[in-house]
Amino acid sequence: MSLDRPPALARRIGLFQATAINMSQMCGIGPFVTIPLMVAAFGGPQAIIGWIAGAILALVDGLIWAELGAAMPGSGGTYVYLREAFQYRSGRLMPFLFVWTAMLFIPLIMSTGVQGLVQYLGYLWPHMSTGQGDLVGVGVVVLVFLLLWRKIENIGKVTVVLWAVMVVSVCVVIFAAFTHFHPSMAFTWPAHAIQLGHGTFWIGFASGLTIGIYDYLGYNTTAYMGAEVKDPGRVLPRSIVFSIISIMGIYLLLQVGVLGVVPWKDMLDPNNVASQSVASAVLQKTFGKTAADVVTVLILITAFASVFTGLLGGSRVPYDAARDRVFFRSFAKLHPKYNFPVAGLVAMCVITIAGFLFARHVGTSASHPPLAVLIALLTTVMVIVQALAQIAAVTVLRRRQPNLARPYRMLLYPLPSIVAGIGWLVIYCYADKANPGVHPIEWSIAWVVLGIIAFLIWSRVEKVWPFGAKEIHEQYLAEAPAERVGSAS
Repeated sequence: MSLDRPPALARRIGLFQATAINMSQMCGIGPFVTIPLMVAAFGGPQAIIGWIAGAILALVDGLIWAELGAAMPGSGGTYVYLREAFQYRSGRLMPFLFVWTAMLFIPLIMSTGVQGLVQYLGYLWPHMSTGQGDLVGVGVVVLVFLLLWRKIENIGKVTVVLWAVMVVSVCVVIFAAFTHFHPSMAFTWPAHAIQLGHGTFWIGFASGLTIGIYDYLGYNTTAYMGAEVKDPGRVLPRSIVFSIISIMGIYLLLQVGVLGVVPWKDMLDPNNVASQSVASAVLQKTFGKTAADVVTVLILITAFASVFTGLLGGSRVPYDAARDRVFFRSFAKLHPKYNFPVAGLVAMCVITIAGFLFARHVGTSASHPPLAVLIALLTTVMVIVQALAQIAAVTVLRRRQPNLARPYRMLLYPLPSIVAGIGWLVIYCYADKANPGVHPIEWSIAWVVLGIIAFLIWSRVEKVWPFGAKEIHEQYLAEAPAERVGSAS
């Protein structure tokens, strides 16, 4: 299939910047706002189980991203992998569905970051009204939009600075916690904390796993930007694994440290500062109000960094699909001067604002706060078209394209795929029980069905399968692998 493609993106992002981008996206506002949610899910300090389980799922899933990303380093991540793997039987359906879904779940994940930022700002601005919070959140997204309206090499420099602020903010909270650490608070679990024979434990575990993997999301950010990564066969796998292992250690230290300073029951009290700004509560208890104010500012910058890097990577998702005429063609246009996808950036920012405002004005129940509801909906939507389909893509491509250059091959294949599949299915199958009245499974199925209808309409207009000939385009099998031969094993 001959494609009239626009100029390719420039490969300017090295290993350090790639790892910084992933870590900034992973360790944004997430752990600072979800520690109370994790404690609520497990009903005590045994919440540490949730972060361990989330780390394991992130690591095995990360190995899937590593193999696929190193072999097919294109802009769009999962879109590229599903396009190459499933074109033989279903034409362009799977990549279209992924882009359709990603255009919703990526900016909504970013909206949770904006929501968390405004939530922490409430510590410094205790009398902030709902309307003022709305304006602040919208202003944050507009500022991110303006900062991303530039060349990628300049963005890489900004990302490293934001990454450094993230590291400082997390380290300060961890240091403060362990200077006033009480082991009895962190490691004394309630009676019957783990009851493997009770369904309530597994519902709590599924909720905790969902929150945990949400906090680790972002380890795949550079895979979305594969067309802009230098030596992707080496850099992509290492940036994914390095960022997961680093954030795993940070999260465990942060969780244990916080539980050793703040009584876990305080995190469940909606009138206690620990339920909204737990890191600020740690600093206030240890070093006083002034220190808490300073660290809160650092956390706000960290939250901003996560939104910044998330929209940076997310804006590239529809780009490659549009270049291949699997999505709306306007998304294939690059800025004539700065060489970035304009429509993707605009669309992601607009939907992020909409998601933020949605989270602010629905779901005020103490048992189902807006952030928890959004996390459940987002992760459930991701499972069908991204997580499970991508796991299958590894095996399909090994069979369909055995000669594809694979600078990195998954360790212990297929064990990571099996473990990842089980983890994602636990999240999906327990979603309704863990969120009664929200119906995340039904919403996810409805969204996919709507995407299939949209695909049929689009394919009819474009006269492609199933209304035209099926086209097989093995792009990466045909290309010379010189740019991705770096060994990452």
